[in-house]
Amino acid sequence: MSLLTWLAAPGWRGRLGVGAAAVLAGALHTASFAPNDWWWLQLASLAALAHAVMHVPVRRAAWLGGCFSLGWLTSGLWWLWISMHDFGGMPAALAAAAVLALCGALSLYMAAAMALAARLRQRHALVNAVVFAACWLLAELARGQLFTGFPWIASGYAHTTGPLATLAPWVGVYGIGAAAALLAAAGAAWLDRRQPGRGLATLVALTWPVLGWLAPSQFTTGTGLLSVSLLQPNVAQDLKFDPDHIAANMVALAAQVQQARGTLVVTPESVLPLAQAQLDPGYWGTLTAPFERPGRAALIGTFLGNETDGYVNSLAGVSAGRLGADNFYRYGKRHLLPFGEFVPPGFRWLVDMMQIPLGDQASGQSLALLPVAGQRVRPLICYEDLFGEDFAATTLGAEGATVLANATNLAWFGRWMVQDQHLQFSRMRALELQRPLVRATNTGATAVVNHLGEVVDRLPAGQPGTLEATVEGRVGATPYARWVSAAGLWPLWLLSLIVVLVGWKRRAAP
Repeated sequence: MSLLTWLAAPGWRGRLGVGAAAVLAGALHTASFAPNDWWWLQLASLAALAHAVMHVPVRRAAWLGGCFSLGWLTSGLWWLWISMHDFGGMPAALAAAAVLALCGALSLYMAAAMALAARLRQRHALVNAVVFAACWLLAELARGQLFTGFPWIASGYAHTTGPLATLAPWVGVYGIGAAAALLAAAGAAWLDRRQPGRGLATLVALTWPVLGWLAPSQFTTGTGLLSVSLLQPNVAQDLKFDPDHIAANMVALAAQVQQARGTLVVTPESVLPLAQAQLDPGYWGTLTAPFERPGRAALIGTFLGNETDGYVNSLAGVSAGRLGADNFYRYGKRHLLPFGEFVPPGFRWLVDMMQIPLGDQASGQSLALLPVAGQRVRPLICYEDLFGEDFAATTLGAEGATVLANATNLAWFGRWMVQDQHLQFSRMRALELQRPLVRATNTGATAVVNHLGEVVDRLPAGQPGTLEATVEGRVGATPYARWVSAAGLWPLWLLSLIVVLVGWKRRAAP
């Protein structure tokens, strides 16, 4: 009997006890992610949840799932409080309530999933393990896609290291999460001698990491080296849009760009606090002058657009011979963040209360790649790199992207935890697509990730600097990139729904 099951006594005290234990298990689940990288702890905490769900009524299972997810998400997203309170001016208690409300709403997916798993429970360990994994996958897909999606710290990210990482180029982060759920549920069944088929469940679950080890693992080949300069200005968020500091920050940025040595120079997102059209032409000329000679390029974070059409969080690319109608390449952020970059219907009051500059932006449209020195760079802005299914298609074919470049600004959220988490997500994208991914950030984590998902270089957080490095571009497509480009995440939706429907039919059979 697990601690969660032991606490599942009748009455309100039992509900509070099991809820507290589930919240604790969820917090331990968060501890398995970066910066700890304790993939085994993710399996252990998930096994505790699976064991409990298989032994309690449907309503109690929903309570367990919701509390587990609340502990997981609250301990993993607490830093949103910093953006709301420290920089948005929201009262501390209201900011805390807003974070708790967001995590509570997102936890409803897992509450429903665990209720479903308990409803479909049968007297065979293998069936229960497969059903649990399918329900877990449904909850993760729902959180990652519905209402624009918010897949931060999806469970598969805990396995950027460890035996399940080998599955990334085959099934992606959600597939890894499902494999981990199956493995955890089988492990929980192994400890329960009352369930028949527990040995078979364990055997089937272990085939996932074994298949990962035995299956082909290299699907891309090198296309040559590219030297990069990744800028980290380290401008405090409360000074970024301060009129008294903008001029000095922009002068420092120009000097940093001019001193960069890389063939490709990447700045953080919105490194220019003014829209590009509002800049003094002389300053823009100074900023872009080092790239007037052939062979070099830069991606500069700015806002493009106007008051009428809306401003777009963008990367302006400058390179001799690659100048468009606006005299530069443009990439606009396509997957916008609710409340920070667009206003969901009915929530204008909340965004106005947080006083976020340019908090209602337009979506970018361009999907073109930036060619530089024989490589093709696919830009990504901030949390766009959580949605690999959105841009996997750009890595396909002989003219696909060979290098991924992320520009972000995490100064909104402090330094602890969030930077390492986002870097972990970039590592997963590199594993899934087998492409190097370079990151230029304002305060951290500025880093270079190779096509194996390894961090090969990184600047210290909270310090200004430029990371000078070399990456190897890659060409070719992983199985994951091929199927997700063709069908999106629908194959995973379909697989999990088939398992649920078969389980429902077996459950209803006399």
